[in-house]
Amino acid sequence: MKRLVIAGAILASALGAPALANTVELSKTTIKAADGSEVPVEIAKPAGPGPFPPVLFIHAKRGYEGDERAHVRELAAQGFLVVAPDWQSGRFIERWPAAHNPETELDVEAGLDYLKSLPNACKGKVGIVGLSRGPYYAIRLAAKRGDDIAAIVSYYGHMQNPNAPEPEQLFSVAPEIARIATPILFLIGEQDYELRRMNGGRAFYSLWERGVPVEYQEYPMARRAFDFRPDQTPEEKIATRHARERAKNWLAKWMKLSAEMKCK
Repeated sequence: MKRLVIAGAILASALGAPALANTVELSKTTIKAADGSEVPVEIAKPAGPGPFPPVLFIHAKRGYEGDERAHVRELAAQGFLVVAPDWQSGRFIERWPAAHNPETELDVEAGLDYLKSLPNACKGKVGIVGLSRGPYYAIRLAAKRGDDIAAIVSYYGHMQNPNAPEPEQLFSVAPEIARIATPILFLIGEQDYELRRMNGGRAFYSLWERGVPVEYQEYPMARRAFDFRPDQTPEEKIATRHARERAKNWLAKWMKLSAEMKCK
């Protein structure tokens, strides 16, 4: 395994957030999906002795890049052991694919299995943080492996199959929403795509009506991908800091972590 150590003060993903003083250790490896495909994986380990609460990070369809890597570092600096499978590059999928490739779900599930196998990961359920297309993978995984997942944080996530026909995109949500019982926190800007806000809103109501723990945070004056835009406004920078803290607290609550971010 090729290992890279990031020491000293780590900037919070070039998002204008305060510097993070913890030392975070990054490493890279390759794992196998169920169909034999190779899956590049990045691991971020917090400072200090483990075990650490495990989090699966699922990137958006734009690919796993510097901003995603910085987000993973932030999560590790908060105390989470993070595994981020790259569901695109191992299958030679170009950035921004419009269609959803179901085979890539095997890559994400392999990431979950790998995370749970790490000796410095707390035993029990894991948290998931997903961006854009990532939360669609998360709800699919929760429908299949709900007993392994404590909570999901959805940053402006897809709540409908990208391959579904237009009427379903406009007027319904993914069927997995009716089956899962995993607590979900929705984070989205009020100026994001209307369809994304509509589907997220429908998913919120559907989950709440069934008694699934769910919260929906909409950020005023925040645009699409508010947390890593190169032209972030002052309001979006504040929204990013607020979102990171809300995500941390949501995961800590449902993963039943101590005040020191340790597994109980």
